[in-house]
Amino acid sequence: MALDDHAEELASALGVDKEEVKGDLEKLVEYSVPIDEAKDSLRRKYGDGGGGEPSARELAEISTADSAVTVRGVVLTVGKRSIRYQGDDLVIREGELADESGTIAYTAWEAFDLSPGDTVEIVGAGVREWEGNPELNLGSETTVGIDDEPLDVAYEVGGDTHLSALAPGDRGVALDVQVAEVEQKTIDGRDGETEILSGVFADETGRLPFTDWDPHGEIEEGASVGIENAYVREFRGVPSVNVSEFSTVNALDRAVETDDGAPRMSVREAVATEGLFDVEVTGNVLAVRDGSGLIQRCPECGRVVQKGQCRSHGDVDGEDDLRVKAIVDDGTDSLTAVLGTDLTSEVYGGGIEAAREAARDAMDQEVVADDIRETIVGREFRVRGTLSVDDYGANLEATEFAAVDDDPTERARGLLDAADGAAADGGTIDDVSSDEAAGDGAGEPQRGDE
Repeated sequence: MALDDHAEELASALGVDKEEVKGDLEKLVEYSVPIDEAKDSLRRKYGDGGGGEPSARELAEISTADSAVTVRGVVLTVGKRSIRYQGDDLVIREGELADESGTIAYTAWEAFDLSPGDTVEIVGAGVREWEGNPELNLGSETTVGIDDEPLDVAYEVGGDTHLSALAPGDRGVALDVQVAEVEQKTIDGRDGETEILSGVFADETGRLPFTDWDPHGEIEEGASVGIENAYVREFRGVPSVNVSEFSTVNALDRAVETDDGAPRMSVREAVATEGLFDVEVTGNVLAVRDGSGLIQRCPECGRVVQKGQCRSHGDVDGEDDLRVKAIVDDGTDSLTAVLGTDLTSEVYGGGIEAAREAARDAMDQEVVADDIRETIVGREFRVRGTLSVDDYGANLEATEFAAVDDDPTERARGLLDAADGAAADGGTIDDVSSDEAAGDGAGEPQRGDE
């Protein structure tokens, strides 16, 4: 059924104007609301024929069961970006609102005059679910007025934050960062081939990937920049900073301090985050999984080819590559460390050509993976990279993979000394941190993505 038909059916059932319903329906669908959910939202909104005064609510009380509400709060952030619907470009405002009870995200489909720090009264805001939480939708039926009596809230106004505090869904973000890595790319965008910038931002709290959809000249490697009106999406399981044509980017007259190291965590702590762009763990390699060593990839999409078959492109002539999928366990949990071509070459002691030659001599491609197993299984390694966690387990795309050269005898002595100290203080050996005790634990191998 076409959207126009959905609008006509809904308007007839509710006894309200079709064009008004169609406009609301278009906006909800454009914002990725499934059509059935959008219709349910409008049934709640117009269920009484459009009459009745929207109920006044504190922000913490609002739920997705509400249709339209009246709220009073302080505008914390205002972001601005463009979206495209049926060939038309729409500019929306989005951000966060706060009162004494809490905060809530909002999207404004009309050009309301909102500024960070304003105390506003919003009448007739719609409510929808976004990222599992209620969100206010300000549309043609919403009125927004400035309240002359300021509201005091326990939240910072303006969106100033650090990389470590960002989460997918944040909007109107302001950051001071150093451009750690940047490259120009050509992508197939909504207007055809489009030039973008992508890379890594860093500050004193961490590192995150970014995309600049409207390349700003100030974003160059090594530069320190201040960015206003950025938004955050999820990319490969981690937050990614998005800079748009509405973002402001200024060169800073100071260098933003950064930490070249990654946060060190136990495997359990890392997995519990459900995804980190840069993290370091230390553990023993328990096994090297199938699909390691000399492999073949599809020349079209880069997927691993199984028996000459690509899942996306069918029968292909695969291109040789090297990879390791190693199960790393530190006694608290386990994950799969995935090593790309360069790190695998270091572990193997030779590149793709050396692996090809070994496979030809043995008439068995698996000889490469077997050699890697003999080299790393049973040893302890420090692994740094990007962690993603999904239904198949935890996978760490490694950027560093280095053997731990600590003397195990000295480490054991240190653990015993720590245990003796804990006992003397009235504690037990359990008081020794799991990070210190990481070592010869066992864990079940986990399945990862190809």
